[in-house]
Amino acid sequence: MTQSTSVPAKGYAAHSSTTPLQPWNFTRRTPRPDDVSIEILYCGVCHSDLHFARDDWGMASYPVIPGHEIVGRVTAVGNDVTQYKVGDLVGVGCMVDSCRHCQACNDGLEQFCLEGFTMTYGSPDKHDGTLTQGGYSDKVVVSERFVVRMPDGIDLKSAAPLLCAGITTYSPLKHYGVKAGHKVGVIGMGGLGHIGVKLAKAMGAEVTIFTRSASKVAEAKSQGADHVVVSTDEAQMASVTGQFDFMLDTVPVKHDINPYLNALKYDGTHILVGLLEPLEPAVEGINLVFKRRVLAGSLIGGMPETQEVLDFCAEHGISCDVEMINIDQINEAWQRMEEGDVKYRFVIDMATLKDTD
Repeated sequence: MTQSTSVPAKGYAAHSSTTPLQPWNFTRRTPRPDDVSIEILYCGVCHSDLHFARDDWGMASYPVIPGHEIVGRVTAVGNDVTQYKVGDLVGVGCMVDSCRHCQACNDGLEQFCLEGFTMTYGSPDKHDGTLTQGGYSDKVVVSERFVVRMPDGIDLKSAAPLLCAGITTYSPLKHYGVKAGHKVGVIGMGGLGHIGVKLAKAMGAEVTIFTRSASKVAEAKSQGADHVVVSTDEAQMASVTGQFDFMLDTVPVKHDINPYLNALKYDGTHILVGLLEPLEPAVEGINLVFKRRVLAGSLIGGMPETQEVLDFCAEHGISCDVEMINIDQINEAWQRMEEGDVKYRFVIDMATLKDTD
């Protein structure tokens, strides 16, 4: 492990799984030769932040500063940095390092690094062993390889969630070749689902939102969906049997995927991007075997694709629907996020951190 000097930093941290986030003074490293130092302007609020801080996945270390949808301005660069300069507007997503030499990394798929990628928060740094700290803070220092450029004209506030929700939905749509003429179903209409609809539409697909509530039909159509299916209505589900080329499943809790598999054409693909738990009830093999359907999963995206989704959204005028908050509202925002009371992503104005104690 190498030793590095450090500079003072400030953020909001969880100090245990049961206590609210609170201000915390800590240190960031000074730039290594390949590092970019960034003043954080905005940080999106992802449900993963809450899960990690509350140790729902059994992998938390404390104190931890969440946040992996980071938009900021470059304040310093290491001697070996060639892609960025002071003043550039940049982003940092869910990863800040990987082994950089395995097949996945060489393919630009660092999220599948064979040695495991380094998360933006809560991961041991591969060089000095310190725990990474995320974007609910005033600054961050990240290797150039894991920084992306904000395209000209993109709205910085609403671009922050593209670094997680955007790439999580863009990567599988791109990988599986969604294009004009395809019919895509998007299951769930939260932070992931609403941006998935916009991306699929921009790729030329005919898009249907599946929602459990009839009260959300108008809202779903306002997101640009061509059609809306209320998944709790058996007649509506029966009417779409065998119609879709792809299902983008953004639901993060256990749910029955068999009715959605039944809505796929032969050779159709159901892509899980939200669910990490066991599938319950069980998948009925007949729903796969008799129509040669594929059940797939996808995890965020590599660094080339993360830059690509930002450029794609800038080109097509796509933005996330966000609600801006001050950093001292974060605990209330987490409570509202748990209750589904946000359309569709909170973003923190990190300038408000200066006003906290």
